[in-house]
Amino acid sequence: MVIDLETIDATQLPAEVAVTAITMAELSAGPHATSDPGERGRRQDRLQRVEAAFQPLPFDGEAARAYGRLYSAVVASGRKARGPRAVDLLIAATASAAGLPLYTRNPGDFDPVGDLVDVVVL
Repeated sequence: MVIDLETIDATQLPAEVAVTAITMAELSAGPHATSDPGERGRRQDRLQRVEAAFQPLPFDGEAARAYGRLYSAVVASGRKARGPRAVDLLIAATASAAGLPLYTRNPGDFDPVGDLVDVVVL
């Protein structure tokens, strides 16, 4: 959702917005994940703007325990919880541990964990 922040209607967002440290890690990898110089520049710009605007929520012990619960729910649903989905679950676990909703444009990715974290669709 952070990659679309400039295009989202601000009235759809809460008064305060938070970003996880895991999200910051993904954004930090972004410029290195493309060989296109223009795209690399856009990703670097986005990273710098997000770093300037947010103090990231840490992935701590509470988030680690929440991750275990989310992982279990995903596996119980018959879905895979490893690979690219694991990063999304780490972000969701951070939100769950902090008692915050998770804003996403991919709600289907979080169907199995809807009872454990409040998923808000943008």
